[in-house]
Amino acid sequence: MHVPRRLALRPLGLLLSLSLLVPPAACGGGAATQERQPAPGYPRAVGNCGQHTEVTAPPARVVSLNQGSTEILLSLGLAGRLAGTATWTDPLPDDLAEANSHVPRLADNMPSFEAVLAAEPDFVTASFASTLGVGGVATRAQFGELGVPTYLSPADCVKDNSGAGDGRRDETLTMDTIYREVTDLARLFGVEERGDRLVADLKDRLRRASSGLEASGVSLLYWFANADAPYLAGCCGAPGIITRAVGATNVFADTREEWPQVNWETVAERNPDVLVIGDLTRRSQSAESAASKIEFLESHPVTRTMDAVRNKRYVLLSGQAMNPSIRTVEGVERLAAKLREFGLAG
Repeated sequence: MHVPRRLALRPLGLLLSLSLLVPPAACGGGAATQERQPAPGYPRAVGNCGQHTEVTAPPARVVSLNQGSTEILLSLGLAGRLAGTATWTDPLPDDLAEANSHVPRLADNMPSFEAVLAAEPDFVTASFASTLGVGGVATRAQFGELGVPTYLSPADCVKDNSGAGDGRRDETLTMDTIYREVTDLARLFGVEERGDRLVADLKDRLRRASSGLEASGVSLLYWFANADAPYLAGCCGAPGIITRAVGATNVFADTREEWPQVNWETVAERNPDVLVIGDLTRRSQSAESAASKIEFLESHPVTRTMDAVRNKRYVLLSGQAMNPSIRTVEGVERLAAKLREFGLAG
């Protein structure tokens, strides 16, 4: 789940005039790259969300607009290529924290277009169309007019984002789509072997986490954020990947909305066996941290009598694990371990 969309995007004319105030490398980092002779083994291109993303050399000044995209680049050993990151929900895993410590953070949430241009990017990548699109930082076309190639996570492209909320999934998301993001970026940066190793490691972790697990009679509910009108997972996004991997059932599997907002009375009626709750460090919605969610659940008259609450069957996941990302595998690992701990799965 991402932060709410902005109400309006700055007029294109204003953005383009602002770009004239930035040194040529800033708005022409990509353009200048396109004017030079291609590097050995380049140009390289991938099809991306119905568009053609091409680079004539390995990107050297990348701005990643979402944490999920940033974590892929860090996992590929590309921290030195990152000129800026933004839109964070969680602390980084220990194995990525050091590499990220020297990467500039342009904003904790969505940065301005001016801040992105000031980082002099020659490539921009994002996890969500709401960040790299209308109502976000800028559209892909606007970056393209400045000579800056862009890449958008395929996991968000296979989702219908036309509505006002977090969209809906008429096509069920699988890890293959997330693996494709890894291999696409690895190809564009010329580190295909690293990409293959990362995908192989993720597949191995997923296999080991779910091996021998039997949880077919267990019902789950995924709560991302917001206490007043909670965002709860529908059937077919990243929580769907996690649920299928452990063989359980999502009590809101009857909706294809990504994160529908559901009232607590309906939640109590469905009475899930286990509550999977986001433990976020961002400050965007109410009840972001796991501690605040648990306090709410155990004090609210409608939720405090639910079986999962009375038995304290909580599974804490990062926001990244609940979003389509390489951390979704971590979500499977943690949920599988807790189901065994609760005595709900073999």
